[in-house]
Amino acid sequence: MNKRMLFSLALGALLVAGCSKTDAPTEVAAAATKTAPATAPAAAAPDYYETSGPLVVENQVDVLAQREGVIAQLGAEIGSRVQKGQLLAQLDDRQIQANKEALQSRILSIEANVKTWEAEAKVLENDYERDQQMFKEKLITEKQLDHSRFKMIGSGYQLERERHLLKTARAELRSLELEMEKTRITAPFAGVVARRYVRNGQRVVLNDRLFWVTATEPVNVHFTLPDSFLGKIVAGQEITVLAQSAPELQAKARVKTVSPVADPASGTIEVMAVLGPAPSAMQPGTTATIRIPKAR
Repeated sequence: MNKRMLFSLALGALLVAGCSKTDAPTEVAAAATKTAPATAPAAAAPDYYETSGPLVVENQVDVLAQREGVIAQLGAEIGSRVQKGQLLAQLDDRQIQANKEALQSRILSIEANVKTWEAEAKVLENDYERDQQMFKEKLITEKQLDHSRFKMIGSGYQLERERHLLKTARAELRSLELEMEKTRITAPFAGVVARRYVRNGQRVVLNDRLFWVTATEPVNVHFTLPDSFLGKIVAGQEITVLAQSAPELQAKARVKTVSPVADPASGTIEVMAVLGPAPSAMQPGTTATIRIPKAR
């Protein structure tokens, strides 16, 4: 009886010891699993290349005075939207107008003289033909025939002189009309007046700056890309343009020109694209963000 009890006790001790050795590694592994830090998923790389560049328009000019004069009228102010040929300012043209009217009267007088001498030349030509016939019939002398001929020749010279005077007067009139046109300062293209340099009553001379006019469309964007884009971006390709002041506003643009070679100093190529309809925030002179899709 005592031997059985001893055996049972010994067997129980062995089982308890075995269980303790088996559970220890499991608890350590579980603890290790609980304390291991979680790994964050990697952020996806964007499928576009991003750069920036200025928004510009091709037509931006200083309108200069074509002649000297006094500003008699202003037809546009800063911010005025103008069409091609619209009056921006008018120089005092009263003296030119008076000279033009006097010259027009002179031209009318010369034209009348030309008609008179044309008729006179025709009469003298007929007289000479008649005198030639009379000379053949010995009804007049040779001196009388020569006199008739000289009168006809002289009328031809007088007619030629009047025609030359008429041609000169008409050329002078065209010159005055050109000077009249120069007194009208007009917009060279449709756009907006960005600056006004003159005021009413101011005297200006040749080549004085009067206005700065800028077009508002089409709007272009200029930017550079790494030389690795050579051959990968071409004319006609569509890109996305975002306003830096309001990134949520964007527009589409099409590549217009691409530099065929890279700048060795910067390792970049120059690109220009034309915007389609764009938000008002994308005005010439501002900077925009450009996104070019990556080749797949």
